[in-house]
Amino acid sequence: MSRASSAALRVNRSRVPPMRAVLGHGDLAASLVFIFPLFLIYEVGVLFAPAQNGVDFISRHVLSLLGNSRGRYLLVHVAMALVFIALVAWLRHVRKIDRGRFLPMLLESAIYALTLGSFILFVMRNLLGIQPLASGPELGAASGVILSIGAGVHEELVFRLGLCAGGAALCRLLGMRHFVAVAAAFLFSSSAFSLVHHLGVYGDPWSFAVFVYRTLAGLVFACLFYFRSLAHATYTHGLYDLYVLILT
Repeated sequence: MSRASSAALRVNRSRVPPMRAVLGHGDLAASLVFIFPLFLIYEVGVLFAPAQNGVDFISRHVLSLLGNSRGRYLLVHVAMALVFIALVAWLRHVRKIDRGRFLPMLLESAIYALTLGSFILFVMRNLLGIQPLASGPELGAASGVILSIGAGVHEELVFRLGLCAGGAALCRLLGMRHFVAVAAAFLFSSSAFSLVHHLGVYGDPWSFAVFVYRTLAGLVFACLFYFRSLAHATYTHGLYDLYVLILT
């Protein structure tokens, strides 16, 4: 290969952002560590709740693989918790995780949740004439809390990490410019996020206005995921749902 060709190849490669670019600016590994306790709380709590998060593809299959035995299911999650504790201890020992980042992230997420929740409740009640039911009319408060946590964890993993980051990566592989790829992934994942809320037993009746405003909410979560971190998006989403649950 000539020097000119090698130089051109280096230039072309430099124009393609690394895979980390489609994952946003946050630390994905730290986010997964911060999110895992919420994941465990939901996975155990949903065992005693009358419903599951609509995009929870894990707990029902794990329970089925274990012969629908609650005892085995709980033992598996106790083992996961012990492994997680050991992993966190090791990461702290080798200084691969900074626990001081957790509380600022949680506080920032709480501020986002309160702001977003207040705005959306205002829009629903005063502009759309809708009374939100955070946990559905048939579910109790405890189940609502569990489902709020599940929404934060599973919906962010599916729609932000999976569809948003994965979609952006796919668009980049198809030759789209980075900005266009990320914008397309934002819109697609947020639209899918909104549409799913109209499906299933506890889904909202179809309303174009509701679909649009929830798509906008999805875009907010996508921005938090991309410009802050997956942990910010997850905790904001979960706290937002809890906030709506308390007020409704």
